[in-house]
This record gives sequence, C-alpha cells and structure tokens, in this order.
Amino acid sequence: MIRLLLAASLLLATALAACAPAPRPSAPTATRHPVVPAPPKKPLIKGLPGMPPVLDPTDVYAADRPNNLSPVVRDFPSRVYVPNSEADTVSVIDPETYEVVDTIPVGRQPQHVVPSWDLKTLWVNNNRGHTLTPIDPATGEAGAPVDVHDPYNLYFTPNGKHAVVMASLDRELVFRDPHTMKPVKTEPVDCYGVNHADFSLDGRYFIVSCEFSGELLKVDNERMEVVGERKLPFEGAMPQDVKVSPDGRRFYVADMMADGMWVLDGDSFDEPTLLPTGEGCHGLYVSRDSREMYVSNRGEGTVSVYDFTQGKLTRKWHLPGGGSPDMGGVSADGKVLWLSGRYDDEVYALDTRTGTQLARIPVGSAPHGLAVYPQPGRYSLGHTGVFR
Repeated sequence: MIRLLLAASLLLATALAACAPAPRPSAPTATRHPVVPAPPKKPLIKGLPGMPPVLDPTDVYAADRPNNLSPVVRDFPSRVYVPNSEADTVSVIDPETYEVVDTIPVGRQPQHVVPSWDLKTLWVNNNRGHTLTPIDPATGEAGAPVDVHDPYNLYFTPNGKHAVVMASLDRELVFRDPHTMKPVKTEPVDCYGVNHADFSLDGRYFIVSCEFSGELLKVDNERMEVVGERKLPFEGAMPQDVKVSPDGRRFYVADMMADGMWVLDGDSFDEPTLLPTGEGCHGLYVSRDSREMYVSNRGEGTVSVYDFTQGKLTRKWHLPGGGSPDMGGVSADGKVLWLSGRYDDEVYALDTRTGTQLARIPVGSAPHGLAVYPQPGRYSLGHTGVFR
C-alpha cells in the first residue's frame, strides 16, 4: 500500500513539473567599455580671403613635409640657384653632383632668387638694375627682364593676389600684380632698409624687418598698409631674416648686430626678447618636420640649431675652416641645408642631422639669397622659399 502511495506521489510531482512554465533565460550582462573622448576639434582658421585653407592650425609648415612636391613642380629638375650680387649672374648647381652646371647672366646686383606664388617661375631680384629676371625652372632658361624699381626682395600675399616688392632704398612696400608686376598700391614706410618678412598663420598680416634703422613693421595684407611699428631695444640693431613658429604664435627675427634672434608675439606685436645665437645672426630655415630651425651666424661661420618644442638652442655646427654662411634653404628631402658664403664666393651644403659639411662649391662674387628648387608646399610666399 505504501509503495502505491509513493508511486502516485512521484507521478503527481512529475506531472506538476511538466505543467510549470519554463524558467526565463537570464538577460546577458552588459559589457561596460570605458568612454573614449572624441578628439578635440581643431579650431577653424578664418584666413585672408582667397587664400588656400590652413591645413593644420598647429603647424603652418604642414605642407612642407619631405618630398611633398606639388604636381606643378614634380617634374622640375632639382637645382640650387645662386645669385652672385657682384658678378651679375646666377650660378646653377646640381645638388646630386655638387657641381655648377650653368651660369645665367642677369641684371645689376641680384640679391635673391624667389619662387612665384604659383610655383611656376623663379624671379631674380636685380636690385640696382631695377629689374626682375624670370627663370623657367622646368628648362632653366631666363626670360626677358621686367622693369621693377629697387627690388631688394620679393614676397607674395597668401591668397596670391599681390606680389610685394621690398623697395629697401626707396623706403616703400610696393604691392604689384603677381604676374605682370604692374603696381597696384605703394605704401611708403618710415623705416630704412625694409627687406625680410614672414606671414601670420591666418595670412592676414606679415612682419617685416628694417635693416638700417633697427625696426620692425606689421603690415595688413588686405588693406595693404602698415598697422604697427616697433623699434628694437638694442643700440645699433640690424634685423635680417624673419620666420614664424610652427604654431603661428611667435615670430623670430635674426639680428646681425645683436648676434641673436628677437622673439615676439605677432598678434600683440609686443616687446621682443633676445635669444643669443652667434656673431652675425642672419638666416632662418625650418626643418622639414617643423621641429627645428637652422640659424646661420654669418660673422663666425657657424649654424645654430633651435628646438621649437624646447624653446632653446641645442647644437652649434662650425664650418671647417670658417666661412660666411648667409641665406639659403633646405633640400626637398630635408637632408641638406644649403647656404651661400657671402664673403667667400662659395656655397655650403650641410647634413641636417649632424652638421657635417658635404660640399663647398665655388661660385661667383658675393653670393646671396640662393633658392633650392623645387621644394615641398602648395604655394610660395616668396624670399628664397617660404612655402605653405
């Protein structure tokens, strides 16, 4: 009897279990991932109307990376063009062989060889001949000279709308058509020896040095007029080349008599401070990675290396046997710094990693503002090659 009762209980329990609803599956446990913040948006730069957009607001030289050649210049032969101021010629060097392969007669006292805004022409500034000689960088052939008075140096507004002739002895900034070189507006200046310049990140102004009166000017590109003047705080100051920092916040101005670089904020155009580099500080050239700047000290035959991130000089290279390193440029691959030897009738090629002298090439008398061409960049702002 007991066995029958147990069997019945077991059957009932089994039936009840079969009728019970199936258990709900448990919800899967959500996997929590750390929230990754979105990368900060780069500020939108409102540039000079008509200028190409700023590629990187943190680096004005973003377009100048090694061998980043524009399609316009990609097929041009690589050459170094050296204006010989007292020989009235341009020596043309093949950078592969370190040999002079051509000598081009030009006008009286050529000072700089300047790439045009559209990269298609090299303009030789014949200062005392009052002409510009165009050279076709595709063929190396010189064209008919163009009449331009007192063209000591030549720049282009970032939108390509105007050429700007630094008429040093005339004491003028002459805004011209960038192709015909016809005058558009002449802006008289109060300083003496207006010559070298560089442009703000947004392209709306440039700062230019006045060599013989120790002054700096700030110039509005759209209005084509001087909007600021500043006397350098050094007796006998003689400012030369000008370069903007990669982040666009500071301007550096080489000073041949103060033996160093003046550093100032371009937007506020404030009181500059002096960073000693070497005797006869003259030319300023930015490395292809935007990390360093090469500073030629003409009076002592050296090149100082300035680190933008550290804000200090890190090395100094001495030319074997001395020399007079002046103006120049960096090779397209960033490996060679080319400088004219102003008082030694020669050109120097230096390894940008070690400062080792690779070559010392005889050229004409008083070589000055040489241009390495082609170079990376979308457009030229002038001088011996200021590219964006």
